[in-house]
Amino acid sequence: MSQDPTISKCAIYPAIGIARVGNAPDDFYLAPEIPGKPTEVENGYKDNEGRVKKQVARFRIYGLTENGEIVKEITAEEAKIEWRVHVANRKAAWYEFINALDLEGLAIPPQLRNKAIKHEERKKLIIDPGSRSISGQNSQGQEYHLTGGKFFDKEVPLGEIRTDEKGRLLFFGGKGDSASKDETPATTFANNDGWHDDTSDGSVRATVTLNDLTMEAEPAMVVVAPPNYGQGLYSVVTLYDVVVDLFYRQQWLEKPTQPNFWEHIYPIFERLTQIQWVNEGFFFLFGHNSPSDFTNSELRDKLADPSEASKPDRQYLFEWFRNPNLDTHQPVKIPPFYGDAFDEYLNDSKNDFKSDSKVDLAVTSTQYYWLKQWKEGNFSTEQPATYQSLEEMPPKLQTEALNKAALEECLGGPFHPGIELTWTMRVASMWQKPFRLNILPEWKKPKDDFGSYLAPKIAFGSGGPLEASGPGTLTRWLGVPWQTDEASCLSGYDLSTYLPLPSFWAVRVPNQVLTENSYARLQDSQLNIAQRLKHFDYRKDWLRIFDLDYKKRINKMVKEWHELGIVAEFKGAENNQEGFFPNRIWVERESSLFVGSDTSFEQVRRAEKASDPSPFVGSDITFEQVRRAEKAEEGDRELVSEERPRRERPVFGRGEL
Repeated sequence: MSQDPTISKCAIYPAIGIARVGNAPDDFYLAPEIPGKPTEVENGYKDNEGRVKKQVARFRIYGLTENGEIVKEITAEEAKIEWRVHVANRKAAWYEFINALDLEGLAIPPQLRNKAIKHEERKKLIIDPGSRSISGQNSQGQEYHLTGGKFFDKEVPLGEIRTDEKGRLLFFGGKGDSASKDETPATTFANNDGWHDDTSDGSVRATVTLNDLTMEAEPAMVVVAPPNYGQGLYSVVTLYDVVVDLFYRQQWLEKPTQPNFWEHIYPIFERLTQIQWVNEGFFFLFGHNSPSDFTNSELRDKLADPSEASKPDRQYLFEWFRNPNLDTHQPVKIPPFYGDAFDEYLNDSKNDFKSDSKVDLAVTSTQYYWLKQWKEGNFSTEQPATYQSLEEMPPKLQTEALNKAALEECLGGPFHPGIELTWTMRVASMWQKPFRLNILPEWKKPKDDFGSYLAPKIAFGSGGPLEASGPGTLTRWLGVPWQTDEASCLSGYDLSTYLPLPSFWAVRVPNQVLTENSYARLQDSQLNIAQRLKHFDYRKDWLRIFDLDYKKRINKMVKEWHELGIVAEFKGAENNQEGFFPNRIWVERESSLFVGSDTSFEQVRRAEKASDPSPFVGSDITFEQVRRAEKAEEGDRELVSEERPRRERPVFGRGEL
């Protein structure tokens, strides 16, 4: 019998784990396991040579009663655990992305990627290393590397698996490498034929022997996504919000009749303000020193007040939000993000997407319901319990935290197509039950060909691709390679507005950032407050050294994605008695874009005075060299980088198909 007679089955948590690519060969950090709390990473998110650390997904086993009640975590200290992992990359063998196929009346059936490759040859488009098994404590080695999968004749490693000191599974994704089979440059954001990358997804299974009780754990899925360039920042609509909304609508979960302010309401407002660190438009509208800084204690206390005295303010703010249940276009509402149906090449006379509600992102129906209850004063204000570590929580809360932390870190839109996961996650047939996807049996291979075009009726029909998930089926809907999509979907495409809004994916793919130089200057107590505020207000384009030409830019992103800075939290400003600066500040750090420049500061100063920035009049250096020189001279670089006029900030557009 089992040591604990109440345990009769077990399950893997999180039900969906998120790993992220990185090219650092040794250094890594664990994916967040507590909602709202990013993993503390020693010495930054890059190694000593400027390579991005991988985010590693950790999976645990929990014992359950026959009725599904969580009893405790089971580790290798008391049981034998054999893990089995099977991931793949099927992007090149799947269909192109045009738009989300669940957009009723708007979905456009896509054709196959690499359609010139026929029949059995299409198997060469799938990178599949097969299943790997691992057991024991602190296990690692070459035999656990996910090698053997090929793109045509080129081997493409998809990462490796290890175990930790308690026998939990550690999943390491790929290096972030992308390439073209015949060295053809990328030309578009999502559908580059002949290209592959090393993101992946697949099943995680485990056989657990606890004394004489052998159990097959409920399986999970792991997803390998691009890097998180906005650590500790969250979208107004997260993937967790999207799936919970689905579960409520399907009546798989019981929706509370009364929201809690700190759990359901305040996160929406707080995230609107915190996006100030990755988008200048959000900074102007909701950032520190703006009237709508929702982290301001006075305003926050007013929002948390359910009395009649605060009702006019609640009603006023509620009207700001876009109603997700309307079919009309609501462009002046918030949140200021593009929606699933946005794309300028579809705005023609036959497809008037500008009149459709899906052009802009809305909060979910559940979030809107919470806001409506809040507006009426129907909400509680009890502070939920907080925990610093998973071990402090009861077992049931541990499993809930693991599920939420993984999905909360992922974007909930716009799904065009997205970064980590996409619109398929809001399709009910994908799910077995809340937070756990339907997963194909181990012996069954995913189907990759449903005809020349994937019509919605086929996608959603019996036997279609939305009934169960297997190796490579979650990420195949995303762009190939991942870098071209991230360098395309930015912000502020409408040049008639002075703000770089709306945005696509600012918290994962920043638009404008507070640089290290600006942060150092605002901390300088020797400067007067006007100078310090000037540096605090000054933001730079995150992709500022990449070429303004679209095709050059996306191909440079493929090669130099790891050179980009990572936005992370730093301590607040010193000497801040007046409250001019926030207590929490996110700064772009670890950018290696300018390292190695041999352009002198005098050359830069001469170039700055020229009237034509590319190339500079009267100078034999290019604009790119000037930008790369911004960090060449430590003592003088602030004069160069901080005084450049804002009008030189480009507004990037999206590439054409």
